[in-house]
Amino acid sequence: MRSRRRSPFARGVLYGLYQNRIRRSLDGAALPHHVAMIVDGNRRWAKERMLETAAHGHRAGAAKISEFLTWCDDLGIKVVTLYLLSADNLGNRHTEELTELFDIIGGVADELSRHGDWRVQHVGAVDSLPESLQNALSEAEARTTGHGGLHVNLAVGYGGRREIADAMRSIVRDHDAKGGTLEALAEVLTPELIAEHLYTGGQPDPDLVIRTSGEQRLSDFMLWQSAHSEFYFVEAFYPDLREVDFLRAVRDYAVRHRRFGG
Repeated sequence: MRSRRRSPFARGVLYGLYQNRIRRSLDGAALPHHVAMIVDGNRRWAKERMLETAAHGHRAGAAKISEFLTWCDDLGIKVVTLYLLSADNLGNRHTEELTELFDIIGGVADELSRHGDWRVQHVGAVDSLPESLQNALSEAEARTTGHGGLHVNLAVGYGGRREIADAMRSIVRDHDAKGGTLEALAEVLTPELIAEHLYTGGQPDPDLVIRTSGEQRLSDFMLWQSAHSEFYFVEAFYPDLREVDFLRAVRDYAVRHRRFGG
């Protein structure tokens, strides 16, 4: 008996129908305002394909970023944070890989800053980044200042614990500059004040945090901001992420009953 294998065209049609059905199910749903994405799996994507260097995977992941952001923009999501390079990565990756990655991220920042009305912001410490990447990030920010479209945070050289420590140092310095005492600082030190001094000060916390590659951990990402976030883990490596995977994550978020710690 001849097996019935669907042709690539038929599979593509069915995939499109399924994707549209999910999208229609989101009409009127409570969608996330801020989506945070832990971009993971680029190196393993390259290794599985026996490519020569991890840079092939990083380039494939970089090529997916604009597409992913367009999916978010099309749904009306207002803020997206992309975890591209952690502070820990700066100390545990080979110099050659980091050099290529710095160049790739700089190119991403430049590309996104020229995309319509999107606004680009770097979140993270700059002291461990090379000057060329610092310049690329600051130029992308300057180029998009005042843009009112999708707000894109690029978490580069980012560490959640470092962010909280930097916020506390900023609060202490500001308080000291005003001649305040330690006793007075203890009276005004609140979670709201700390949040104002984070790299993402003034932004809403992420409603939904997505991580690709099947790993189920935060890896020092937005430790403060994700206290009440919903989490969704995707098996696919980031370069292989499909729109239907993203829509499933948003659909899953939409049907959850958020308890905010309750």
